[in-house]
Amino acid sequence: MRIAQVAPLTEAVPPKLYGGTERVVHWLTEELVTLGHDVTLFASGDSQTSAKLDATWPKALRLDGSVRDPNALHMVMLERVRQKADDEEFDFLHCHLDYYPWSLFARQPTPFVTTLHGRLDLPEHQPVFNTFSKIPVISISNAQRRPVPQAHWVRTIHHGLPENLLTPQPAKPSYLAVLGRIAPEKGVDRAIKIATRCGIPLRIAAKVDRADQEYYEELIKPLITSNPLVEFIGEISDREKPDFLSGAIGLLVPIDWPEPFGLVMIEAMACGTPVIAYNRGSVPEIIEDGLTGFIVEDEISAISSVGRLGTLNRDAIRKQFETRFTARRMALDYLAAFRGLMEAEPRFKLVASAE
Repeated sequence: MRIAQVAPLTEAVPPKLYGGTERVVHWLTEELVTLGHDVTLFASGDSQTSAKLDATWPKALRLDGSVRDPNALHMVMLERVRQKADDEEFDFLHCHLDYYPWSLFARQPTPFVTTLHGRLDLPEHQPVFNTFSKIPVISISNAQRRPVPQAHWVRTIHHGLPENLLTPQPAKPSYLAVLGRIAPEKGVDRAIKIATRCGIPLRIAAKVDRADQEYYEELIKPLITSNPLVEFIGEISDREKPDFLSGAIGLLVPIDWPEPFGLVMIEAMACGTPVIAYNRGSVPEIIEDGLTGFIVEDEISAISSVGRLGTLNRDAIRKQFETRFTARRMALDYLAAFRGLMEAEPRFKLVASAE
């Protein structure tokens, strides 16, 4: 199959450090190539891929200080995809740009689908999904769908990691961990309170976006510097994650928002590390309570669950990752979705019929 993967230009594919969507696009693209498909990746020029790279801009936009209007370059990329689709270069288009391509792509003949990677519960999402209610979309969790049931959901496909990207390492777990980024909805302040109440060291490996810098400086940094149990490591790479996660008693995910997926949970599972996560968004779909971690409602129940982490079998946690959350499983699910859409008739078009 000739497949176009259309990624955001914000980060390279894969990103150098943090960047959930671009990492998933990379893993999926590599698996599709391995499975024998002819894949073209539309992404920034500093991306690394086994597919054919079609670069609209030489550098990831987040790292390019000269770019002040990223929407302009995304519009150029989408037009490049459409022109090549018109030349019948692809059998299928797979987009990761939310609703941006819908009006344009509905007016060309190549089958397409969009994987939605973010939250969908904002009021402004309602008119978008009312207007484009027949555009095929894929969710990354069933929970992500709830605010917009009117969307044309094709299926839910959970993310997956390359099976051997992160593996358990020999270590004596001695601390609780936080991984990802520091933002109000991620609940790092709650993680600090949980670890402190338990008297267990907490190590925080997280990115601070420019948009969250003030929040970090005013609310989180004082909690870290005033607490001898807490260590802030900063952003870490995939190479560093196996040791970091394997050395953790458990990963704390005390989120306070409808998390669409939460890659850090399956990263922990890949290393055999149990997860304590608040019952929000996708958490009940990812974590199997009492097997791969504990699903809790608040700080008190999280604290009581910390003492039970040692009862969970880390080999069994890794096994669940291998069964449910590998990139190969993800790629096969996507191929099934692509084929189903290619066979489906009639296709939705926004073009008005001639009278």
